[in-house]
Amino acid sequence: MLNIARFVFNPFRENTYVAWDETLEGIVVDPGNNYPKEHDALFNFIDNQNIKLRAVVATHGHYDHVCGAGALKQRYGVPFALCSTDEYVYSTSAFDGNRYQFVFEQVPYEIDLASGQPLKFGNTILKVLPTPGHTLGGVSLYSEAAKVIFTGDTIMCGTVGRTDLKGGDWPTLHQSIVREIMPLPDEVEIYPGHGPQSTVGHERTDNPFLK
Repeated sequence: MLNIARFVFNPFRENTYVAWDETLEGIVVDPGNNYPKEHDALFNFIDNQNIKLRAVVATHGHYDHVCGAGALKQRYGVPFALCSTDEYVYSTSAFDGNRYQFVFEQVPYEIDLASGQPLKFGNTILKVLPTPGHTLGGVSLYSEAAKVIFTGDTIMCGTVGRTDLKGGDWPTLHQSIVREIMPLPDEVEIYPGHGPQSTVGHERTDNPFLK
């Protein structure tokens, strides 16, 4: 069974997720913890739940989704996973984020999601789906068994990610959603990078950007 806890962090109200299963092994998806009190809230939850953290994973390289990776790596000694196609976006994330009160050190990523290899922890397997368009190297993480997908800023409840930022391209984003996400079953729960969760079925019928 996959358990998911959501934290809303940083000035952009980004969704950071802790996902873990019955083995108590887990990962953090999109580490947006930017301030000391946000680090503490995340660390305290992980420690109080006795979660054995195995990785920190970013769906893309924007600063509001990666700013907490260093703090988590320092605390738990776990690898950071990112798609290398987002190298440019990630390499400039600390500089770009400084204008919006993001102060962090970039850390190397040891797991390259461009390989397409699934992420595994405990009894859980997350497929890495390429979903570029918001950035060049955007990915989504899909658990077929749990019927859950972490979409970052690819698709959110009633909307989609911006395409006017570095690496953004609307035709590419639309194609990613149509090719990788819309074929999934209606009941698959979407855990997006911002805003409330949704389902594939809801977005298929109600998302105005997919009409």
